[in-house]
Parts: sequence; structure tokens; C-alpha cells
Amino acid sequence: MCRIAGFMELRRGGDINYDAAATLAAMRDTMAYGGPDDAGAYISRRGGSLVALGHRRLSIIELSSLGHQPMKFKNYTIVYNGEIYNFASVKAELASRGREFISNSDTEVILQAYDEWGLSCVDKFRGMWAFAIYDEYNEKLILCRDRVGVKPLYWYLKDGLFIFASELKAFCAHPRFDKKLNEGALGLYLQYGYIPAPRCIFDNTNKVEPASFLIIDKTGVVSKSVYWRASDGFEKAAAESAGGEIRDEDEAAEELEEILTDSFNLRMVSDVPVGMFLSGGIDSTLLLAILSKKCGRALKTFTMGFNEKGYDEAPYAKKTAGYFGSDHAEIYCAPQDAFNAVAMLPQIYDEPFGDASAVPTYLISKFAARSVKVSLSADGGDEQFAGYDLYYILENKVNKLYDSVLAPAARGALDMLTPDMAFMVFDKLRGFFPGVNNFRDKLVKLSQTLKIKEPLARFDFASKYFLDGDIEKLGVKKTAGRFSMRGGASFVCADNLSRMMLLDITTYLPDDVLVKVDRAAMSVALEGRDPFLDHKIIEFSSRLSPALKYKNGVRKYLLKKILYKYAPRELVDRPKKGFAAPVYEWFKNDLKELYAAHLSSEKIRREGIFEPAAAGALLKDFFEDRGVNPYKLWFLFVFELWYEKYMA
Repeated sequence: MCRIAGFMELRRGGDINYDAAATLAAMRDTMAYGGPDDAGAYISRRGGSLVALGHRRLSIIELSSLGHQPMKFKNYTIVYNGEIYNFASVKAELASRGREFISNSDTEVILQAYDEWGLSCVDKFRGMWAFAIYDEYNEKLILCRDRVGVKPLYWYLKDGLFIFASELKAFCAHPRFDKKLNEGALGLYLQYGYIPAPRCIFDNTNKVEPASFLIIDKTGVVSKSVYWRASDGFEKAAAESAGGEIRDEDEAAEELEEILTDSFNLRMVSDVPVGMFLSGGIDSTLLLAILSKKCGRALKTFTMGFNEKGYDEAPYAKKTAGYFGSDHAEIYCAPQDAFNAVAMLPQIYDEPFGDASAVPTYLISKFAARSVKVSLSADGGDEQFAGYDLYYILENKVNKLYDSVLAPAARGALDMLTPDMAFMVFDKLRGFFPGVNNFRDKLVKLSQTLKIKEPLARFDFASKYFLDGDIEKLGVKKTAGRFSMRGGASFVCADNLSRMMLLDITTYLPDDVLVKVDRAAMSVALEGRDPFLDHKIIEFSSRLSPALKYKNGVRKYLLKKILYKYAPRELVDRPKKGFAAPVYEWFKNDLKELYAAHLSSEKIRREGIFEPAAAGALLKDFFEDRGVNPYKLWFLFVFELWYEKYMA
């Protein structure tokens, strides 16, 4: 696990007015916290171009200097971030072809595999990665990102300068990086709380998309190719039958358990101690169950708790840890802890990033890093096995209402509701909905959702926070949502539930969930691993009948069926809770002054990004508890923190 950075000056290798070596070191070392164990650099001038590759190392496998990067083999030089968990078997296959190795490093395996098989070498790999290989003979740079998008990789191209890095802050250390705000990306951020790939907050800057190669040649021509698609399994299931390709329940459970066991066990490959984040939910409990009971692995487990009612899962996690005998530790997040962590957000997430659970994720990563260098998390189970509430709200309520004879009357009644009227309804019914503080915005969103014909577009719209009208009031450019960006209308799936999961797998998962964990963990030199995101699990789960994911009102049905073999039902059967931060409670009380300071009308007016009146009205509605979605204020606040660090 590492951090990488580099650049190419195309046909200007001998005609630059800055120190290339110093620039590369500055870029690389902006991410030193993620690779504190070693640093390396490579600079080449060939054919008039200049190529610079930099690396910061967090040593997990092959702890000796033989794992140093940049690493060279023949005419190839690599910088690489990630882990190839099955590198030993790939290495054995290469050895059977007569190849010799000087290290026990997966980096060397990637280089020799590329030399042996070219771009198709990635078909051999199970893991997470972002790498850059410079082919000195052909004067081209090959960038590649893992199938699901666990590891980050950004790129920039303008005026003959190509830059790449694991994090955007490295770009800002290059003297020729033209740092300009991309307003379309800002619109996406306000809609979702994250910016879907390939878009990026800066102009001329992009994310390398998951499961993709990006190749730039000596003339500056960029070519892209995709080597794997999460949609393939869903398409196979749709072609097989409307019920999914894999339908037999017992056989499916047995096969899935075998794939899970293999994938989970692979994530234990390490030359340093491994722990895991434990929430007490289905996914993390199953991960702990299989590793401890079936694989005989001893694990340290870590949990974050909250004092605010309705958010705390620590007691459940403690019971789970006790049952499986893990070495368990927990901490609680108080408002002061959140205050201290909030100040770190722009440094950790160098795009605006609105997922408020980034705060506890950072705190639990910092806590775990005191004991281990690697920690597993159970992300990916909800997207693959239909765990999110919104899937069922839409399928069982909104979509049925849309198709019913009552739909026209419901649309008409909701259209008559102005925001003020919606608040009056909310205020009268507040006592019947404890814990619901955004009732007004929910009614407004429902009225617009019922006007959307395409079910998947309906899901995409329901996933948004700021709607088009909100964005226009703020004075920000509207932009197409993730439904349009991913060609959602053409998703070939057997059912609506599968379409929703596929859209999340290709957007929300890599661009929100995985960003959150990767940046938080790497900021404290902790490697995060995601056992549920082995591509073999995704390929299998995508071919399952949806009835095996949601059956008789039970979500994650097949995962629970497996888990019942290892744990009593009372440990498994409880209401789902997401890993959410109490943003509403914090900023209505202890942290109120942070909003007041960073979202003041004077400050908003001075920056000139948002309309002060619209931002001020949102802040007033929040403080007066008028049913506004609290994440709208959080998104604006996080943007302001980011803007102050990167653009002011």
C-alpha cells in the first residue's frame, strides 16, 4: 500500500523552467503520511520528453529494500499502490515459464506479468491497485486502476503537461498545474455529496475510471480501454431468465460461502498484523465469523460508538466480538472529537466530500492504526446483496404508488404543497416521527420523484440531496446526474432492484464509500482492505436471482442464511443501521458556531461561488428546524472548508 505521483512534459524535456527532481519530490511528499516507510524517484529524458515517477511506501508485503519503488525491469519502470493478494500463484505461473525473481514483492510480479502478457496481465490479478508503468522503449505511460475502484488515481492534461497521482493535492505542488474550479463538478457534488468519475473538482482533471487502462503516448494522445465490467453478470442473469441465472437456494449458499471464504482468506496475506472494523451488522459479522470460525484466523476488531441515541452500534459489535472471541477495542465519538476531525477533512479529502461518516471513519482508522497496519472493512455487501433502505422504499412504496390509480391524485396533492406548506405539515406531524428532521424536504422530493417515468432515473433522483431547483437558487451550473453519466437507461438487468444495485456499484461504491475509507485510512498510514469486493464475489452475486437477496421481507437473505451457520439468530436478526454520523445533533448544538462562521453571508458573498440569499435561507431554516435536510448544510460547510484550503 503506497501513494504514487508523476508527470510527463511532452516534447519539452529539455525546455522546462523548473527543477523536475524537486517538483517530483514535492508532489510525492504531499502524501508522505500515506507512505512513511520509504520514498523513491525516477526521471527519464528520451526523445525530447521528460517523464518523472515518484513513490511513497507503506510496507506491507516484502518489508526489505527489495520492495523499493520505482521498480525497473527491462525497459519498464513501475510505481504502484495496492496489493495483489494472489501474487504468489501468479508468480508461480510465471516461474513455470522460466522467469526468475529477486524479491517476494507483488510489484515485481506485476512488472514481469506485464512483460509476459501485456495489458491482459490484469486478468490474472485479484486485489486492489493503481499503477503507472513507463515503457521507455516505446515512450508511453500506462495507467491502470483495479476493477471496482478501491485505489484512487487522478490525471490532468493541459498545454503538453500530463500529471497523475493518487491524490489531487500532489497536483497543486506542480508549478504548471492550472488550478481552476470545475463548476459542473460542483453541481454534481451538491447533488450527491461526491463527484462521480471521471469528473473532478478541477478543470482539465479527471479520475481514471475503475477497471480501466489509460495510455498516453509521446505525442500526448490519450487512449482508454475497459478490461472488466460489473454489468456482465447482471446481463447474463437477464439473458438466462427474469429470475436470475442462479436460483437454487442451497446450492447458491454453498457456492457463495466457498467464494467468500477464499476471498476473505486472501485478504489476510500480509507481513504485518491485520485487524478489522466491526459494526455488528450482517456484513462485518459474517466477515469475522468466516475468518475466525472457518479459517481459524485471530483478529483484532475495532468499533466506533456514539453517545447520540439512534446512532450507536458499539453494544452490538461488542456482543459479536465476544461471541467470536476477537481481541476487541472500542472508542466513542464526542462532539469535541468531531470538531477536531472536521478540521482535517480538507487535508484528507482533497475534493469536496460530503459523506459525514468520513469523520468517524477517520477517527476509527486513527484508533486502529495504533495496533495494526492493515484493517479489513465489510464495504460492498449492501450494493451486492440489496441492503439499502432506499431500494425497498422505491420498490415497495414509491414505484407501486407511481403505477397505481392513485398516482395522479398523489401528484396533484403534492404539487399543491409549497415548502412553507410542507413545513406546516411537518410541524403538525413532528411528534409522530421522532428522529425525522427533514420531513419538509422529503415531501418536496417525493412530489418530483412521482413525475419521473423511468424507474432507474427515479432511483437516481431519490438519491440526490440538492435538487435542480436548489442548485439554480444557489447560482451553480446544473449538470447531468449519474444516471445519464453511466448510460443508466441502457442497463440490461432482469429487474429494477438489480438496476439500482448496478448503478450504486458503478458510482456510489467507488466514488463515495471507497473514497471515504481509503483516504481516512491512508491519512494515518493504515491499509484498508475490502474482502467483499473481490471480483469473483461480484461476478457471482450479480448472477443471483434477486429473490435470494431479498426474500419474504428479509434483505441480504443469502448472506444471512450463511451467517446462521456460525451465529445465533439473536445476534443476526436486528434492524439495519448505517454507519452514519449525527450531523444534525452536532451542528444544532455543540458545533453550531462552525456553521455560523463558515456559512456567513459576508463570507459567501466575498467568495462569489454561491448566492448569499439562498445559502442564508438554508442556514436559517436549519437553525429554526424547518424540515430542511441537514446534509445540505453539511455539504455547503464541507465545500467551504475545502475552498478555504485549496482556492482562497
